[in-house]
Amino acid sequence: MASTGLQLLAFALALLGLLGAIAATLSPSWKVSADVGSNIITAITQLQGLWMDCTWYSTGMFSCTLKYSILALPAHVQAARTAMVLACILAAFGICVSTVGMKCTRLGGDGVTKSYTSFAGGVCFILASIFGLIPTSWYTKEIVSNFLDPTVPGSSKHEPGGAVYVGFVSAGLLLSAGVIFCTSCFAKRQEEWICPPRKQQFPALQPENGAGYNLKDYV
Repeated sequence: MASTGLQLLAFALALLGLLGAIAATLSPSWKVSADVGSNIITAITQLQGLWMDCTWYSTGMFSCTLKYSILALPAHVQAARTAMVLACILAAFGICVSTVGMKCTRLGGDGVTKSYTSFAGGVCFILASIFGLIPTSWYTKEIVSNFLDPTVPGSSKHEPGGAVYVGFVSAGLLLSAGVIFCTSCFAKRQEEWICPPRKQQFPALQPENGAGYNLKDYV
């Protein structure tokens, strides 16, 4: 029962991690700059994401521009795109696999097969968390190094946006879900090795009064 509850908890964490990874991938707030100009039409906030750049004006208008050219993007943006897409795919695949391997479902066959399937789902979640941590860490490093560079003008400096923090949290949730699924599988296998199921033995039927019947008497 405890293992089933842990798997349900891990499934909920993985689902939240998948939703967070998708939101971070599509969000335009990976880099945020706040510049206040003297003109009323001057942009007060500029947001840069993996797929689009958005500008929020002081008049309340909000405009976005898609990044069509892939080769014109910096290396860390291209790597972040690829890694985040792979993280979403692995997390979605892990959701499907772990659904089959969970004990509370009737899919996946016997207990041994479901244990291996659950372990495979946990591995997918761990890989998804790794692919999610790579772009967020690299992106944060680029933003911080650019911010601390004295040669960069103040108007060109940025700070980490909300998508970076969402990516970190999503990676942590996926990592926790993967570890729980893998450890629950190992715990189940260890219980089977230490305490193997006992076979029920039936006592042999003995003839009453110690008397037996010889089949040769009836031939």
